[in-house]
Amino acid sequence: MVLATVTSKGQTTIPKEIRDYLHLRTGDEIAFYIQDGHVLIKPMTGDAAELKGSLKKYASRPISVEDMNEAVHRGFK
Repeated sequence: MVLATVTSKGQTTIPKEIRDYLHLRTGDEIAFYIQDGHVLIKPMTGDAAELKGSLKKYASRPISVEDMNEAVHRGFK
């Protein structure tokens, strides 16, 4: 178990052991979840390479840059 203290402003420092375990660095964001009476902390960081293929099931065909630019242009009319 690792302990931390909450300040009068509701702030705390994430102990180094936890930061290292979660691979947190300065500026990283974390999310807090309440689940079954427990508070979970999840880092909102990751490598963009982890997203590779995650939208594959939504793609019907490759889209060109020109098609994307046209869609953006239509959206701003």
